[in-house]
Amino acid sequence: MKAHVRAEVLASKRIGAYQHLTLVAPGVGERFRPGSFAAVSVGPAGERARLARRPFWIHQVRPLGGYAATVQLVVEPRGEGSRWLASRQRGDRVEMTGPLGRPFALPKEPVPVLLVGEGVSAAPLFPLAERLRERDCPVSLVLGADDEAHLLSALEARRTARAITVVTHDGSVGARGRIPDVVAEALRRSDAAVVYAAGRAATLAAVAQAAEDHGAWSQVAVEEPSDQPWACCTGLCQGCALPVVGEHGAPREVRACLDGPVLRGDRVRWADL
Repeated sequence: MKAHVRAEVLASKRIGAYQHLTLVAPGVGERFRPGSFAAVSVGPAGERARLARRPFWIHQVRPLGGYAATVQLVVEPRGEGSRWLASRQRGDRVEMTGPLGRPFALPKEPVPVLLVGEGVSAAPLFPLAERLRERDCPVSLVLGADDEAHLLSALEARRTARAITVVTHDGSVGARGRIPDVVAEALRRSDAAVVYAAGRAATLAAVAQAAEDHGAWSQVAVEEPSDQPWACCTGLCQGCALPVVGEHGAPREVRACLDGPVLRGDRVRWADL
């Protein structure tokens, strides 16, 4: 069940390349599960032609300022809409619908898990790590980004995981390289039975393959292609078709925003994206 609300900005803080927005959104935080997302209408409300809905990962849900379940979004200001949202200040209001999509599935038994996050897409892995720790699952984490500014919440990660691997493309922090360069070793060290990943399609494909080679089960949170943003975020427009392998091995397509964003890594037809 989702809620459609006029959310109020409670706090806005710039950290590195990202703007962290904390919002009062009644009904959204209370129903949230890690891996679900929120759709926010971006653009001035008085200019209806400019309004569009855009999906954003929910990074955190916590009590704050007398509110039981505030919602934190992490926004990377890239296009016109995300820059508009990132510029919102305390007291501003935005239209929000959520939580949306299929969240991560949690193991039934305490097993070692590996979480792999790239850039801003790592946002849903932090509340997931908290839920996994509550279930006594040993959590290891791989965080990657282009550079230090785009590395999300590295200090927070040290409080949520027993082992952390950090990798940046320019080598500004952690090892130099990309996530596919380090994920196999991270799997070996963690001996993970389940791998959770969020990032670019190429990264998710590499993580899913590494998990399969290791004998682990993978779940991936797919994100929208930059040139084809999800238009409705509820599955009605059919604009986010994702090629997968069906239950009986036949190729089919699902709606990433409704049937996902979390899917089994071995079910996505990565070569056909």
